[in-house]
Amino acid sequence: MQSILLIVFLPLLAAIVGGLGNRALGNTLVKLITTGALFISCALSWPIFLAFVAGGAEPGVVPVLQWVQSGDLSFDWALRVDTLTAVMLVVITTVSALVHLYSWGYMDEDPDQPRFFAYLSLFTFAMLMLVTADNLVQMFFGWEGVGLASYLLIGFWFKKPSANAAAIKAFVVNRVGDLGFMLGIFGTFVVFGTTSIPEILAAAPAMSGATIGFLGYRVSTMDVLCILLFIGAMGKSAQLGLHTWLPDAMEGPTPVSALIHAATMVTAGVFMVCRLSPMFETAPVALGVVTFIGAATCIFAATVGTTQWDIKRVIAYSTCSQLGYMFFAAGVGAYGAAMFHLFTHAFFKALLFLGAGSVIHAMHHEQDMRYYGALRKEIPFTFWAMLAGTLAITGVGIYWLGAGFAGFHSKDAILEVAFARGTEMGTFAFWMGTFAALLTSFYSWRLMFLTFWGKPRWADSEHIQHAVHAGHDDSDDHNPAVQEDAGDDVRHAVPSPNYEAGTAGYHPHESPLSMLVPLGLLTLGAIFAGWVFSHAFLDDAAFWQGSIFYNEALIHEMHAVPLLVKLAASIVMLIGLAIAWLAYIKDTSIPAKAAEQLGPVYRFFYNKWYFDELYNFLFIRPAFWFGRQFWKIGDVGTIDRFGPDGAAWVVQRGSVLAKRAQNGLVYSYALVMLLGLIAAITWVLF
Repeated sequence: MQSILLIVFLPLLAAIVGGLGNRALGNTLVKLITTGALFISCALSWPIFLAFVAGGAEPGVVPVLQWVQSGDLSFDWALRVDTLTAVMLVVITTVSALVHLYSWGYMDEDPDQPRFFAYLSLFTFAMLMLVTADNLVQMFFGWEGVGLASYLLIGFWFKKPSANAAAIKAFVVNRVGDLGFMLGIFGTFVVFGTTSIPEILAAAPAMSGATIGFLGYRVSTMDVLCILLFIGAMGKSAQLGLHTWLPDAMEGPTPVSALIHAATMVTAGVFMVCRLSPMFETAPVALGVVTFIGAATCIFAATVGTTQWDIKRVIAYSTCSQLGYMFFAAGVGAYGAAMFHLFTHAFFKALLFLGAGSVIHAMHHEQDMRYYGALRKEIPFTFWAMLAGTLAITGVGIYWLGAGFAGFHSKDAILEVAFARGTEMGTFAFWMGTFAALLTSFYSWRLMFLTFWGKPRWADSEHIQHAVHAGHDDSDDHNPAVQEDAGDDVRHAVPSPNYEAGTAGYHPHESPLSMLVPLGLLTLGAIFAGWVFSHAFLDDAAFWQGSIFYNEALIHEMHAVPLLVKLAASIVMLIGLAIAWLAYIKDTSIPAKAAEQLGPVYRFFYNKWYFDELYNFLFIRPAFWFGRQFWKIGDVGTIDRFGPDGAAWVVQRGSVLAKRAQNGLVYSYALVMLLGLIAAITWVLF
C-alpha cells in the first residue's frame, strides 16, 4: 500500500526536476526522467488493480501530512486506495506513460521539449491527487490542478493566437463549472459538518428526504448538493452547456489531446459522481438531471461529429459523446457500467488520438480528412491500430459468442442497463444512446474511409504542397514551426478537394518506433480490455468492495432484457457502417448532395448547434459592452478624470499660474513679500 506514495509523487518530482532543470538538463535527460517516472508509476499501479480484481486487496488510507485544523474544519492530506481508485490509477498512469513515450517522436523537433514533458507530468500528478483524495478539499485541489495543467498544455504553443484563445476558453468555461462544484462542497460541509468523503457517504442515507432553504424555497437538501456538484462535473467532463471548450482544446499538441480526452481531465467528472454515488442515490431529481444531460450530450456530440472534417475534432466530439454514455449510466444507477466504459474508453480513445497524430505526422501537419485518402498502404501499422480503435468504439462483437472489442462489452452494457431501469428517463437515455451509437458508427467509419481508403487527394493540401516544394517528401521532417492547424480555419490552395487530385509526388512515411509502440500496446487494450474485465466491473459486487453504490438487482435485470435490446447496438453499428461505406466508398457524390438537400440541418450540425454563437450573443458581447462602459465611463471618465488625471491637471494649471509669478524681477518679488506681510499683520490685528 505504501507504493501509492511513489505512484502519486514521482510524476510531481519529475515535473519539478524537468521544469526547473529545463534546457540546463537537456531534452534527452528531461524526457528520460519524466517518462521513466511515469512508467514506474504505471508498473506500481497495475499490481494494485489486479489485486483488487483477484479479491486479494483491502481498501486503505495512507496518511501524508496534517493539512488543516481550524475550528470544526479539520482534514489531513491522505491517499485513499480502494477499487475505484485502483481503476483510475491504471487508466491514468498507463495512458500518461504511453503518451510520454509517444511524445518522444511526435515532439522531437520542438524547441521546448523539457517544458512540454514537465507539463505532462504535472497534469498526471494533479489527476492522481484527485482520484486518491480522501476528502472533498483534497479532491478540489486535484480538480483545480488539472484545470491549471490543461491551460498550460492547450496553450503550449503560446505564440499561436488560436492556442492562447483555446486555453483561455477552457480555463474560463471550467471556472463556471467549478463555481457549482465549490458551492456543492461548501453546502456539503454545512450539512454534514465534515469534508471527509467516507463520513459524508456514511451519513448520506440518513439525509434522504431532508429539505433546506434555497433561493427562497424549501427543496431537497441532497438534490441541491448533488446538482451543484454535478455542475462541476459538467464543466470538467464537457457536458452539454459547458462543453464548448473541448473541441477547441485540439489547438494543443496531439499527445495533449490524447491525455486530456482519454485519461485525465474529462474523466474527472465521471469519477467524482461515482465516488459520491451513495450521495447521488439519495437525490432522485439530481439523478434525473445527470441522466438527461448525459443522454442529451451523447446525441448532441454525435450529430456534430458527423459533419466535421478535422480528424482531431471528429475524435474530440466522439469523446464528448462517449462521456454522455458514462453519465447517463451513472444517472440510472449503474455506476459499475459507467466506470467500465471509462476504463475501456481510455484505451481505444487514446489509441484513436495517437493514431490521428501519426496520420498528421505522416501528412506533414495536414488535419483535414478531405485531403487524405489511400493511406492504408503508406502507413500500414497506423492503419491497423486505428482500425482496432474504430472497431472498439463502434462496439463490434458477436453476442452469441460473448466476444468483441472493448466498446462491445462496455457501451452495450450501458444501453441494456438504461433499458432495464424501466423509468421514463432511462428509456429516453436508451433511445438517445442507441441512435448515438448509429451516428458513432457512421462518423467513425467515415473517418476511416476518408483517411485510409479511396484515392489519394493529397495534392490539394497546402501543407503537402509546401512539403513538396520545400523538398520535404518525408514525414520525418516534423517542423514544429508549422504547428498543428486545429479548427475550421485551415486554409488550403483550393476551396474543395478533387477526388482525382493525386499525390503531388509526396510520399508519407510511417511514424518512428517511439510512436508506434504506444499504438501497439493501446491496440491490445482496445481488443481485450472489455472481454477480460467485463465480469469484474459489471457482475461482481465483491470487486467494488463498497467503493461505489452497486445495485445488484439492476444488474440482474440488465441480463434479462429482450434479445432485440441486446442486439440493438450491433444492428445500428452495421447500419452506420453501411451508410458510411455507401457515401464515402461506393458513391462519393452522396455527401455533397446530402449536405445541399439538408442545408439548414447540415449547417446546424456543422456549426455545433450554434452554441458558440449563442454564448457570444448572450454572454460575450454583453460582457465586452459592460467592460467598455466601466472602462470609458467608470475608469477613464470618472476615476481617471477626478483622480490621477484630475490631480495632474490641477498641478499643471497651477504650475502655469506659478510660472507667471516667477518673472525674475526683484521689485515683483518685493511687492509680493510686502503684500504677504500686510496680510499677516491684518490677520493678527483683526
